[in-house]
Amino acid sequence: MYFDRFDICEAHYMFAMLWHDGMWGEIYSKFGQLERMQFRPSPCLEEPKDLTMNGREIYRQLVVNRCGIKSTAPMNGRR
Repeated sequence: MYFDRFDICEAHYMFAMLWHDGMWGEIYSKFGQLERMQFRPSPCLEEPKDLTMNGREIYRQLVVNRCGIKSTAPMNGRR
């Protein structure tokens, strides 16, 4: 994993898109942070496999650290 601002923004966008629990949740605030940074996601960005390899690793770390899940593979309808 290496520092790339675009990969970081895309990974955080993907994380917020898939894991937020509504407008008033803590994770949903990431959309506001990304908006203030003037980040505009690609319309093709729909699931983690659409991220770069570095972006996928950043996303995986977000899921592990924030959700306590050791794998980002889908499980029984969960993301």
